[in-house]
Amino acid sequence: MSVDKLQKEIRRLKNPLMVAFSADFTQVPSRYLDDGCSAVSNYSRYTRDLLLGLKDTVPAVRFDFGSFSVLGAEGLSALGELLRFADAQGYYVLLDAPEVWSPRQAELLAEGFLGQGSVWRFDSLLLSCYMGTDGLKPFAEYLKKNNKDLFVALRTGNKSASELQDLLTGSRLVYTAAADIIKRMGEGLMDRCGYSRIAAMGPATSTDALQTLRSKYPALFLLVDGLDYSGANAKNCAQAFDKLGHGAVACVSSYVTGAWQDTDAVEEDPVSLCVQAAERLKKNLNRYVTVL
Repeated sequence: MSVDKLQKEIRRLKNPLMVAFSADFTQVPSRYLDDGCSAVSNYSRYTRDLLLGLKDTVPAVRFDFGSFSVLGAEGLSALGELLRFADAQGYYVLLDAPEVWSPRQAELLAEGFLGQGSVWRFDSLLLSCYMGTDGLKPFAEYLKKNNKDLFVALRTGNKSASELQDLLTGSRLVYTAAADIIKRMGEGLMDRCGYSRIAAMGPATSTDALQTLRSKYPALFLLVDGLDYSGANAKNCAQAFDKLGHGAVACVSSYVTGAWQDTDAVEEDPVSLCVQAAERLKKNLNRYVTVL
């Protein structure tokens, strides 16, 4: 089962870290800028090298469907190749799915991503839950037929998240009402590691939210989003893990993928600088989380 794969890789590398990739051309080092190639091709070459460099340090990676899709056919082709490449390197692969706006769209996207004829290679999809169960059920039905997972964004780490997600609805906060829904949906989809294959995303910027999610929903595996957001830190992230250091993974993006930008030493290998940044984050996380 797929959540088992993620937990196993975290335990093997003693590193509960996920690195997120989006098609951001500003993060491509100058040595990868070939005027004879497209921006997408340059980005892909850099990302492949970075995936090779990180594979002995980082257990999981994440790709953003939307940022590639707006680049047209070349962007989608590059995404497909990178997903297959990441899978071949042994990563647990999370794909951010497009936003769902109607029940019919949910059915079509579920079939396209999780159906038998899907061309997309990943272990889990990240979805929004704010259309309610109509937007989640078609995806959840496929989990009974394959080894994929769902991560559901409950509480995000951006600055304005509290404007909506922390509002009271009856006696509950909005994001805990959403957590109650996915808890019920995932009760029949438990993996051997003790966590549901319908998992949740919480914020690295809010200790209170992570404490709430971990204590109230012990069977939810947690994706701790935004480790490189302002106000986030490894100590906050520790609230998402159980006493064995299991049940969560912390996600970071430009702090690793753009780490080469933080030095003036242009002769240094940018991939090595990014790997060093990932190793620093691992060391920092391990100060607060002991993965047994």
